Amino acid sequence: RRFSPTQPPPGAPARPPQKNGDLLPPDRAAPLPAFQTLAAAPRCPRPLRRSTIRAAISRGRKEDTVAVVREQLEGCYLLAGIRYEGLTVKQFQGIRDALPESCHLLVAKNTLVGKAIEGTPWEALKPCMKGMNAWLFVHTEEVPVALKPYRAFQKEERVEETNDFIGAVFEGKYYEPGEFKSLETMPSRAEVYSKLLGALNGPATSLVTTLQAPARDVVAVLSAYVRKLEEESGAGAGAA
Repeated sequence: RRFSPTQPPPGAPARPPQKNGDLLPPDRAAPLPAFQTLAAAPRCPRPLRRSTIRAAISRGRKEDTVAVVREQLEGCYLLAGIRYEGLTVKQFQGIRDALPESCHLLVAKNTLVGKAIEGTPWEALKPCMKGMNAWLFVHTEEVPVALKPYRAFQKEERVEETNDFIGAVFEGKYYEPGEFKSLETMPSRAEVYSKLLGALNGPATSLVTTLQAPARDVVAVLSAYVRKLEEESGAGAGAA
């Protein structure tokens, strides 16, 4: 005996109610759901690697150091290098405290200092770009006064040979360590003024000798002398 596909044979358990589309004839089958295209989830940016972050920080610090060096070069009269290797933090801070306010002592890599002085008169200092160095920026014409505190430190700590000046540039000229004596014995401004004023009041030969001094000293003293005459002239006119 044959049975209809929709009717179970005798004794067979009853089938559960059919759902829409479950074994229904094609003309009665429920329509299939349309395919939906899911939007792609937004991609999160990949986190930066630690090495990349460190490189960015390092680059930023280098740029800051170059900017500081260039800032210190403005209005600088003398730039000198000091052998820094072996000095303790306490010793270095003691040197800083002993320097005049017109001086600034900075520890920076040679490559960064070299980059800052490139294309400037200070580039003559490039022979000193070796080893661990500190850099002394002198923003005053009183060069001997600026160098004296470090000389005193060398004698006190007995580091004349290990931590000496390695070179300097003054008025575009490079001074080797053996030539520092001329920088340390330069006459002060007051001494130059006194010498030139004495020459102006003395024989012509004295004036010629004084005028053979470096041009910077002559110009400075002549300017001071002109101001002195103007002040005396103004005072005389006021008294009259």
